[in-house]
Amino acid sequence: MIRGVHHLAISTPDIERFVDHYERWFGFERAGGGGWEPGNERIDTMVGLKDSQAKYAMIRLGNLHIEVFEYASNDPRDVRPRMCDRGITHLCLYCDDVFAEYERLKALGMEFNCPPGGSAATRATYGRDCDGNVVELLQIVDPNCAFAFERQQVA
Repeated sequence: MIRGVHHLAISTPDIERFVDHYERWFGFERAGGGGWEPGNERIDTMVGLKDSQAKYAMIRLGNLHIEVFEYASNDPRDVRPRMCDRGITHLCLYCDDVFAEYERLKALGMEFNCPPGGSAATRATYGRDCDGNVVELLQIVDPNCAFAFERQQVA
């Protein structure tokens, strides 16, 4: 039985820079890591690459884990999907005060499309992390919102 989401994964050209930004900007903490060398058939089969080599770090914020990869093989390319492109387009982080987080992160160098705004139920804005990935900051201001952050199902 599937019980929930454990992690998402992001590939970066510089794992230490990425983890440092996520620790300083968003409050993530390192939860583990490792890597593999070329010739690991099981991993090559699992990731669908030949002679892959990478290191990884697992970082955590609350119940969200992000597995961060830095590949040293297979000619990694930068991909910058637009919000309308198919596939995963952004990571959303919940905030108690989206306006304060917007100002704090802007002062640290994060670039945003606009200041937070929104509907009667939410306040949100989109910006980009140190690798150009879209990160949404979200605050739910309506306690009766159907997808309120506090409404977590426990199995």
